[in-house]
Amino acid sequence: MDWYATVFELIDMRSFSNLWYWIALATVWSTASHYVLGVPYDMVGRAARQGGQSEQDLEDVVRIRVARILYIAEVSGLVLVALGATVLTTLLLLGFVYGVEFAQAVFLIAAPMSLVGALGIRCARDIAERDLSGDDLRDRLRRHRAVVQGIGMISIFVTALWGMYQNFGAALPGY
Repeated sequence: MDWYATVFELIDMRSFSNLWYWIALATVWSTASHYVLGVPYDMVGRAARQGGQSEQDLEDVVRIRVARILYIAEVSGLVLVALGATVLTTLLLLGFVYGVEFAQAVFLIAAPMSLVGALGIRCARDIAERDLSGDDLRDRLRRHRAVVQGIGMISIFVTALWGMYQNFGAALPGY
């Protein structure tokens, strides 16, 4: 068998019928809901249960991550927004106007993740402005995680519906 044929059979550009796409989608949303502002969520639970040094570790890691997120947003936020909008618009046009299935698949991951990124900046700004710590900090991280999980559930649902539509349309001749 030809090596190129094997590789392109494994990495099929028809994304919605490819198992690797669905594994990547699940991994993206699992990671997004586990790392709240880049902080592993198990640290939140451990800080609530144990307090003391675990609580201090959580506050230190959140302080570092919040400072980093806000620095990046202030220094290169405008460029990142412009670049992100350009990429999302390109994916949207390629995918849904020109019918490129790979662009549709990437857009259905990237668009909700850009919303999660914007909400992360908002959460970081809220934590910094209110100087949250202890129970208030854990509560804010829990609420942010719940919102990310909600966006993830809606995104996976919409992606699954669109993927089924694409697969049924590809399977039925003339549609």
